[in-house]
Amino acid sequence: MSGVLHIVGVGPGDPELVTLRAARILGRAPSYAFFAKRGRVGHAVTIATPHLNPAAEALRFEYPYTTELSVEDARYAGGMGAFYDDCAERLAGRLSAGEEVALLCEGDPFLYGSAMYLFDRLRGRFAVEVTPGITAMSGCWSRAAAPMVHGDDVLSVLPATMPEAELAEALQRCDAAVVMKLGRNLPKLRAVLERTGLLPRAIYAERGTMPGEVVMKLAERDDSPAPYFALVLIPGRQGVR
Repeated sequence: MSGVLHIVGVGPGDPELVTLRAARILGRAPSYAFFAKRGRVGHAVTIATPHLNPAAEALRFEYPYTTELSVEDARYAGGMGAFYDDCAERLAGRLSAGEEVALLCEGDPFLYGSAMYLFDRLRGRFAVEVTPGITAMSGCWSRAAAPMVHGDDVLSVLPATMPEAELAEALQRCDAAVVMKLGRNLPKLRAVLERTGLLPRAIYAERGTMPGEVVMKLAERDDSPAPYFALVLIPGRQGVR
């Protein structure tokens, strides 16, 4: 019989925020797989390490590139597609042999997670079970002590990579927002928030729940590029108690 692929969300960064179910799976799995940037340990495996089976075998999936190529570059989609194909086949070999494998994913696997691309490739061939995780955004708004939505507030999750006009329009249609994928887009986002009157509400959160955490008003942060684990929170229902 084929093995089971467990796609495990390991939460926003603090190992204590790994769920009981995730910890149980990680503690028994004979092998685990994780994504990592070239030359880096890997964020998901760093979070999961205290919970891993000490005898488990590690499968490292190293991205061919992360920020080296723009997503608009014609080479990006083809290169990443081939990478995910290869990762899926490596897992398929283990699963075909009846092995149980845990695939680690920071945050929640189905929210901007690389694990989704392997899920899409393997779900029709093998048993796949998904364990949800605490999202990066909920970790950040908890650390920022920022209640986000009340009553019938509308929450939007937006990438800062959107064109400026579309980003402004989307922000004006919602009550609260989380803006992700900041990178070099902070000046554009700041300009949009100033124009829409939202800058005073905006909170910059970096590495929420992790060592080196930074939480501050966006208005007080400079426009230097933001690291990967950073986002902006715009709480809703201001002034209502």
